[in-house]
Amino acid sequence: MIELNLPESKERGLNILCLGAHCDDIEIGCGGTVLKLLEKYSVEKVTWVVFCSNEIRKQEAEVSANEFLASVPDKDIRVMSYRDGFLPDSWTKVKEEFESLKKEFNPDLIFTHTRQDRHQDHRTIHELTWNTFRNHMILEYEIPKYDGDLGNPNLFVPLDEQTVDQKNGILFSSFQSQLEKHWFDRELITSMMRVRGIECASKTKYAEAFYSRKICI
Repeated sequence: MIELNLPESKERGLNILCLGAHCDDIEIGCGGTVLKLLEKYSVEKVTWVVFCSNEIRKQEAEVSANEFLASVPDKDIRVMSYRDGFLPDSWTKVKEEFESLKKEFNPDLIFTHTRQDRHQDHRTIHELTWNTFRNHMILEYEIPKYDGDLGNPNLFVPLDEQTVDQKNGILFSSFQSQLEKHWFDRELITSMMRVRGIECASKTKYAEAFYSRKICI
């Protein structure tokens, strides 16, 4: 398997944009990869945007994002208050949020939801990501859930056990309001990374997986 690395600029570090429909989506989908990037590369700025929240979840999301991005010199964390489950009804307003992001920030790498995700909020964020950022490297992450829409990702980021533990530690300590949800447990999140680790023959057992629609080498 060929290993590809992100190009490093001599002028500045990487700019990364993380997009999530809900407060724990980014952490679940690409939290380990974000931690690995921060460890391996010089990162100048991370913009972390969550669209749906309520008062309790907003507080949790801000705590979590700040912990994941503790080493980032310039971080922009935005937790908005769109209604969970009704994001398509706010298409125009959410599109305006994306256009504002585009004017403010030119990321080297974008994380967003995957195209085949059946959750309506996730699909909205995916579609507007590609609609807005047409000349960027976009990696689509996956969220395990009841819909059974997991697929066959084509890009893998191996993770060591320490990074897995760090991801899980922040995730489950931050989102206390979700602990009673039947899907929100350490076994599920770790199992996902273990399965993807097998699929990419990770020497460290674990991995996060993504869909890459377009990459120029």
